[in-house]
Amino acid sequence: MSKVLGILTGGGDVPGLNPAMKAVVMSALDYGYRIFGIRRGWGGLLNYDLNDPESHRNIFELGRDDVRKIDRTGGTFLHTSRTNPQKVKMNVIPEFLKNSPLGIKVDEDTMDYTPHVLQVLDHVGIDTLITIGGDDTLSYSVRLHNEGIPVVAIPKTMDNDVFGTDYCIGFSTSITRAVEVITNMRTSLGSHERIGIIELFGRNSGETSLISAYLSSADRAVIPEVPFNIDKLTEYLVADKKANPSNYSLVTVSEGAIMEGGDIIETGEMDAYGHRKLGGVGMIVAEAVKRRSNSNIMYQQVGYMMRSGAPDSLDRMVASSFGNLAFQLVARNDTGRMVALHGGKYTTVPVSMVLAGKKRVDVPAFYDIEAYRPKIKDFLGVPMFLN
Repeated sequence: MSKVLGILTGGGDVPGLNPAMKAVVMSALDYGYRIFGIRRGWGGLLNYDLNDPESHRNIFELGRDDVRKIDRTGGTFLHTSRTNPQKVKMNVIPEFLKNSPLGIKVDEDTMDYTPHVLQVLDHVGIDTLITIGGDDTLSYSVRLHNEGIPVVAIPKTMDNDVFGTDYCIGFSTSITRAVEVITNMRTSLGSHERIGIIELFGRNSGETSLISAYLSSADRAVIPEVPFNIDKLTEYLVADKKANPSNYSLVTVSEGAIMEGGDIIETGEMDAYGHRKLGGVGMIVAEAVKRRSNSNIMYQQVGYMMRSGAPDSLDRMVASSFGNLAFQLVARNDTGRMVALHGGKYTTVPVSMVLAGKKRVDVPAFYDIEAYRPKIKDFLGVPMFLN
């Protein structure tokens, strides 16, 4: 039975990562395990040079004092990256790995250094990994599982879009932050009698826009699952503004939203998982609404504030419970699993589930495609998180 664990966080940070790691570490130490923290996600393994002691700082043994206070803050004390060891671009290959026999050529621009990662795990003595991430980070957990490395995964993402679980660490806090911004913006929107456009994170799933609008009673919500007509949206917002005694209206817009006849707004180069940076659709919507309505607009891109700061109570609870459950799976030698919530109960699914599909808003059940707003057709039997 494994007695040496490694733990890492990858992808975007969210509130709740630290409580999850604290739960894993404390449980592991209680049961006599050794546990190593891996800095910067998969990047800590990729950049570990067996012949360079300086790079060995990327992996270090964790004790109780290392994690005693980390649950009080957001982010990840191990840091993070969007490194994908099986798809490393030529211009970011660590110097010591260039021309290494441990690299497998994927194409003209990409190398796979999984053999190096396996060598590092063997060198350090880590024989089981607990990985915390979204579907991109966890997709590489699947690869290591297929290579024979015992893996237990914990889902996190502020837009709640990991396939196979009702809930991901970070979602509740991100919604809390968004609702606070929307609620606070109402004072300025009302004072200046404007139309408010609030852009929220959310690549493939519109759950952040949908739930934030639902909880804050925003007039309209635009989500990636339903391409929107800008003329119709403008008409709605103008009518909403006139109907409001304070003479303002507001709409939430997912960063992955698509205008009818348009494309998703992306900038920059693709990252290691094939994604370009999203963002800017809210500004395009704001400018288009202003031209069409001749109204003054107030635009706010909430962005990283959605996933900054300490976790709320729900994220603390889920993160701590996910962490404890993940270690219990390790102790039972039940690996190749991802911890999950189904119907309000903690459970597990095969880690390969993250590759089985894309988690999206159930549009027929939760969204009015004509009015661009949340609409729950029947609450009876609906999951707590409306997904």
